[in-house]
Amino acid sequence: MRKGKELLITTVLFLSLILLVGCGKSAKANTNNTITIGSQGSDLNIWEHIAKSSQAKKLGLKIKTKEITDGAQLNTATSQGQVDVNAFQSWSYYEAYNKQNPKGKLAALGTTYLEPLGIYSKKYKSVKDIPDGTTIAIANNPANTSRGLLLLQAAGLITLKKGFNALSNTNDIEANPKDLKFKEIDDTTSPRVLNDVPVVLISNTVALEGGLHVLTDSIYHEKVDQSTKDNVNILATAAKNKNNANYQKLVKLYHNKEIQAYIKKKYYGTKIEVNKPLTYLENK
Repeated sequence: MRKGKELLITTVLFLSLILLVGCGKSAKANTNNTITIGSQGSDLNIWEHIAKSSQAKKLGLKIKTKEITDGAQLNTATSQGQVDVNAFQSWSYYEAYNKQNPKGKLAALGTTYLEPLGIYSKKYKSVKDIPDGTTIAIANNPANTSRGLLLLQAAGLITLKKGFNALSNTNDIEANPKDLKFKEIDDTTSPRVLNDVPVVLISNTVALEGGLHVLTDSIYHEKVDQSTKDNVNILATAAKNKNNANYQKLVKLYHNKEIQAYIKKKYYGTKIEVNKPLTYLENK
């Protein structure tokens, strides 16, 4: 009888061990199947919605989001694997990051949208009305400074030097026929600055938060064309993961019709969908 009890106890312990090992493997597998998307601001809100959507479930994708508000830190976290994919940056920001971090390069997965930068004014109704000597407020961070100057060039107000890039600034202005003055500001305060400065460049996210709509309230804004392709936002991952099939599905998921309808309604059509191959951005 005693031997029988010992055999029973041994059998139960053995089966319990198998069950625990199996559960451990299962839990690990579930963790590995979850894609962590790092983001910030409105992009974070979009991916929180996508993570819960039926469209994600249909593609068999388990998504969780992680907020990191500093762009460089978010890219580093992606490169090091703390984040699988990130959704926040433009193509030009991505290229500049890769140049500065050759040992921790990222790879683009696909395009998402263009969020137009706009020129706003309470004083003038058109860029043609801007007189000589006018002060224009532009962002004091490198990525948005260069983007703003490119927009002013597109509007016919200035000419930039050859080789102007994402890290360029007002020192790289070739011609300024109207003798415009530039005031660098924290771009998160730009809607308030409209009361003090006659012309202000405002990013779309900040404009929306300030009650402004870039497509109707700006006197000039970016369009989706070759001149703005460097400002198209992308999904990015660590270079070693660029061929990950599930990560690539995220691009398809973002451009799903129902997901796009949600984004258009929530952000009033200001996140303009750009569904193009990466070659569109890569070709210079």
